[in-house]
Amino acid sequence: MKVEIIAVGSELLLGQITNTNAQFMSARLAEIGADVYFHTVVGDNPKRLEEVIRHAEKRADVLIFSGGLGPTKDDMTKETIARHIGLSLVNDEEALRQITTYFERTGRIMTENNKKQALVLDGSQVLPNRNGMAPGMAVEKAGIHYLLLPGPPHEMKPMFADEAIPYLLGVNGKEEVIASRVLKFYGIGEAELEHRIQDILEKQTNPTVAPLATAEAVTLRITAKAISMGEANRLIDPVEAEIRSVVGEFIYGIDEDTLSSKVAELLKEKGWTLAAAESLTAGLFTAELANEPGISTSLAGGVVVYNEEAKKEQLHIEGQLLDTYGVVSAPCAAALATNVKRKFGTDVGVGITGAAGPTPHDGKPVGTVWIGIACADEQPATFKLVLSGTRNTNRTRAARFALYYLIKQLSKK
Repeated sequence: MKVEIIAVGSELLLGQITNTNAQFMSARLAEIGADVYFHTVVGDNPKRLEEVIRHAEKRADVLIFSGGLGPTKDDMTKETIARHIGLSLVNDEEALRQITTYFERTGRIMTENNKKQALVLDGSQVLPNRNGMAPGMAVEKAGIHYLLLPGPPHEMKPMFADEAIPYLLGVNGKEEVIASRVLKFYGIGEAELEHRIQDILEKQTNPTVAPLATAEAVTLRITAKAISMGEANRLIDPVEAEIRSVVGEFIYGIDEDTLSSKVAELLKEKGWTLAAAESLTAGLFTAELANEPGISTSLAGGVVVYNEEAKKEQLHIEGQLLDTYGVVSAPCAAALATNVKRKFGTDVGVGITGAAGPTPHDGKPVGTVWIGIACADEQPATFKLVLSGTRNTNRTRAARFALYYLIKQLSKK
């Protein structure tokens, strides 16, 4: 089953709303083994929509439309499709009854154009809309299935799950699933990761392995198609094990894990608390952790000690240490971690210091960062970064590297 998803609406092209419908449908279609090769967005224009339909018919046997089923003149999806495939539009009495009941219940006046929403393709399977007015519909013509769904996500999503998916399973004749597992990496670039697992990439068939770089991490998506989720996961397991044997030291999580959520998870597992002292990141590290629900049981607090005086006054960093090694140094990062841990009485202390840019700081080149992590009663560990980027990019990456190294330290304990 080859599927193309076609979103209709000029508001999508203008950037006024985000096409979350396509993302939702693709994820659900993958679960039943349908292959989605194209997402298309077209404005409220019959000529351009018909052109899109002609192209889609050449490369897919299921076309799923969202949007353009409403009561106004620019809602022209079903009219265009009806004309294109040679079907008439007829009133669906049950849909009209639901629309009329809605207006009566809400005390609103039902204008004539609202009746337009009850029109459906003649001979189609009507997909009831239990969360709005315009029904969906599904029809087959010359071997191609056309599914028309409303645009509002709160109407489209339940209709797709409850009505469209069962329809498509019936079309497919068998239930096949696609399962994916995403491995998340930090501290390694996409090119180096791909180079290291080249042998795995070259022999892939089912499962497939695809690298992807995002703002937070580099990922590998392992995807398998099988007759059940259990079988698909059994195909994925040995591939994941092989990848871990090659580059496992850079993996910090899977699927929905983020750097901050993984730190929160590890802290909660250990029952440990944390405090942070931030110089160049000025609170970015603490803010990342604060995004996690329930983090208040683990995150005690933090201090921003941006200049040298603040480091001395707030955390009692010795002037002799700063004079000898400088503020951008391993000893300073270690002292920040140790002293903030002592100040807040926590199990873990994190210290971040460095030269964000645009000019060198304390004689250290732009992008030089030191991270200190003090856990329990052990000596603090320090990590050096040499970053290249804009000032704020360096600050953001420093905060994320601190989360990554913290994951590594917590995982050892």
